[in-house]
Amino acid sequence: MDLFSKVKAEKLPAHCACDHHIKLGGSLPPVSVINSLSKQESDTLRDYISENLEKVFMNPSSCSTGAPVLFVKKKDGDLRLCVDYRKLNVVTMKNNYSVPPINQLLSVFNGSSIFSKIDLRGAHNLLRIKEGDEHLTCFRTKYGSYEYLVMPFGLTNAPATYQNLVNDIF
Repeated sequence: MDLFSKVKAEKLPAHCACDHHIKLGGSLPPVSVINSLSKQESDTLRDYISENLEKVFMNPSSCSTGAPVLFVKKKDGDLRLCVDYRKLNVVTMKNNYSVPPINQLLSVFNGSSIFSKIDLRGAHNLLRIKEGDEHLTCFRTKYGSYEYLVMPFGLTNAPATYQNLVNDIF
């Protein structure tokens, strides 16, 4: 897996052992309402959907449930789209894959004087949703319903899935 390629970060990755699995411990979350949007939010949403459909990071969905979308203003005034997966996260079984505690990580660096940083380009787009779980990522908008093929932000077990990928690679 080429983790630093700009070209690869813009393409749908193949399925792998680290695919993000959404295991429900209860029923599906209830259907959400479609929030009313400002013109700027509508434009941002339309652009987001178009861009991610083109990259094949998501598909139109006919799922009977779905999460709402909301927007967070960035420092530069642009908007960041967020899918509100809180209701899905409540019924998702938690993955106990351990992310190393910060004090353990810091002790490894004790006495070190040279450090490097690794920035995995489009990291959330490097992982697929496990085949058959895509409908669980459905979100509803005034432009229709969509489901992700790659791991979106906001899913309860996403950090554990990402840590699993990093541990497998490094």
